[in-house]
Amino acid sequence: MNYTTNTEDFIWEFYNRMGIKTPQQLEYEAIAMQLGIQLYYWKDTSQALFMKEHKYIFLNEQLTEQQHWQDFCHELAHILLHSGHQGHMSPLFREYQENKANNFMYHACIPSFMLEELEQSDTSALTVQHVQQLFNVEYDFAAKRLEQYTCNKQLF
Repeated sequence: MNYTTNTEDFIWEFYNRMGIKTPQQLEYEAIAMQLGIQLYYWKDTSQALFMKEHKYIFLNEQLTEQQHWQDFCHELAHILLHSGHQGHMSPLFREYQENKANNFMYHACIPSFMLEELEQSDTSALTVQHVQQLFNVEYDFAAKRLEQYTCNKQLF
């Protein structure tokens, strides 16, 4: 029996609704467009802003493409899962939101259901370098996500 976390289920449903089934379809600009999120590049740190029905993600223009993808998924978590202005929150609740957004980021950038398919089709494909290239993320990011994935599989 295969067990999944709430985050994995959410990511699978989220991408499935958009018709995203392969790593090649994980394009943050296309995802933003499909969700009606206005995407901007600027010199400041990446962040999300949402007011009523308007959603914005600001990405630091000096980041690499891999970092843009990673930051986009972090900020997307804030738009999809959170509300309120972090400046008006207690530090502990802000830390909780950031931890939740980081967890979402890893799963959104490298979804478990895609790793499972990759593993089933070619067990040698689950190397850090292959995952890094396939999902367009940084090496350390891919290494951490693969560690999460294998640890979760061992638990169940």
